[in-house]
Amino acid sequence: MPDIPQTHIRNFSIIAHIDHGKSTLADRLLALGKLTDERTGKDQILDSLDIERERGITIKSNSASFYWKGEDGETYLFNLIDTPGHVDFTYEVSRSLAACEGVLLLIDATQGVQAQTLANFYLALEADLYILPVINKIDLPSADIEKTKRQIADSLGLNPDDAVAVSGKSGINVEALMQAVIEKIPAPKEKSVGEIRALVFDAYFDPYRGVVEKIRMFDGELKKGEQIFFMRKEVTHSVNEIGISQLKLVPQQSLKAGEVGYIVTGIKNVADVMLGDTITLASKRAAEPLFKYKEVKPMVFSGLFPVNGDDYPLLKESMDKLALNDPALIYEPESSEALGFGFRVGYLGLLHMEIVQERLEREFGLNLLTTAPSVTYNIYFQHKPMMTLNNPAEFPDPGEIDRIEEPYVKVSIISPSEYMGAILQLLADKRGENVSLNYLDQTTVQIIYLVPLAEMIFEFYDRLKSVSRGYASLDYEFAEYRRSTLVKLDILVHANRVDALSMIVHKNAAETRGRQVIEQLKEHISKHQFQIAIQAAIGGKVIARETISALRKNVTAKCYGGDITRKRKLLEKQKEGKKRMKMIGSVEIPQEAFLSVLKTGD
Repeated sequence: MPDIPQTHIRNFSIIAHIDHGKSTLADRLLALGKLTDERTGKDQILDSLDIERERGITIKSNSASFYWKGEDGETYLFNLIDTPGHVDFTYEVSRSLAACEGVLLLIDATQGVQAQTLANFYLALEADLYILPVINKIDLPSADIEKTKRQIADSLGLNPDDAVAVSGKSGINVEALMQAVIEKIPAPKEKSVGEIRALVFDAYFDPYRGVVEKIRMFDGELKKGEQIFFMRKEVTHSVNEIGISQLKLVPQQSLKAGEVGYIVTGIKNVADVMLGDTITLASKRAAEPLFKYKEVKPMVFSGLFPVNGDDYPLLKESMDKLALNDPALIYEPESSEALGFGFRVGYLGLLHMEIVQERLEREFGLNLLTTAPSVTYNIYFQHKPMMTLNNPAEFPDPGEIDRIEEPYVKVSIISPSEYMGAILQLLADKRGENVSLNYLDQTTVQIIYLVPLAEMIFEFYDRLKSVSRGYASLDYEFAEYRRSTLVKLDILVHANRVDALSMIVHKNAAETRGRQVIEQLKEHISKHQFQIAIQAAIGGKVIARETISALRKNVTAKCYGGDITRKRKLLEKQKEGKKRMKMIGSVEIPQEAFLSVLKTGD
């Protein structure tokens, strides 16, 4: 590794709305940096998970270091940190930005500024980073560079003349972008001379090495073999290996201030590592940690249970390892009468929930069942302290409740104005409240509404894409808690309450929602030897019912003639037998029935 002075280091991240070409541009930069060639290169090379490649989205932040010779003939060290674009992974973006001095704000020339473009722009502003606008996909026939430049000036308040127009796919102007990074993005500076401090911004579990921590050096020089102290966890470990990431781990003797790399300390217990922690020397500890990440707040909760009850210990171990790589994952043990032992898991959104389940099944070989998602409610009592509730099965006696408050989110939708009417109708259906309507230009409108989070998590995104023909983009953030008229909706199968299917809903929507659920269950529960009643109830009041008829054997088939009383006698005997069976029989509810409830949106 050449000795690069701190003035020649550039730490930057690529941020953008989903599908604006971040991973493609990152591939191009790594190819120019000689980390990949025609033999080793592949699309989305920083997307290391199979699920990322299949879906074409970035889920995990990743980093790579490479060298580039500038127009001045000097060699520069670039540390690139790739970030996700979907709203559910904003926490990943914020952790990546903490390790950077600047960002490339990527904007698709065919779509312009989108909702998540604005959200990530504000994240970079809060982190006090230099923001370099980059217009991507300029080689497409529908690209409108001038319109995009106007949006950069009007919506973001940035100088459109600073924007670099490129094509990540064909490589047009990407070398000019590299030079712009050198000229515009500032070099790192030490925060405190005389101390050694590094920030742990990511980590993952390696079965052979243990926990591998990705770090950004802020002060001093950290060497292999030194004893280090984790300031938040208050534990001491030895640096067994230190180095940089060039798509593979490349060991070095040390890392200096401003550099991005990794350390291996031999930690086997994932609970000993906390992302956002500050590393310092054990013998000469720093006075203050670098800074603190925002504590992540889950938006959506659901139960996660192994289909095979014997897999519970494996699920616990797998959750611990996944949480190391995804600190936004919050979980605690839970038991259900219907599903056995599992976890109550908090997610940042529905896509996050889907990705976590899929990663657990793929990476750890588990077969899992997820219950219907819910949000966190504040419940106030007349004579007791307030409680927070995210599990509908634990809903208290309505007679004790004074009031219930539910979370509202501030939703920002950017769409062509021709779809505004349909979008406003959707927001009205979801109990939304108008905040503002802003025209970004003559054909694009920004709609800002307050919407209950509980309404957002049931097919809101799918319906938004449907009514806008895929052109609308969405971003949301927590706004406040508001008082609402909410009730607990119970589902009874064969007169038995199924706790895993309980949900908290708005009183006006309870009957509709209950009917949707029991209709889905009727389709997926197979017929038994006796009649099965499926009911939706609020307290003791049944508000909807479906009946699955019994399997019926033709007991009169052997009667070829004679008096009708003989047939009646056989039918009565069958009827008595079914009555006894109904009293002692139990109903098997298949996995598909639980999964179908997740799809009972509007």
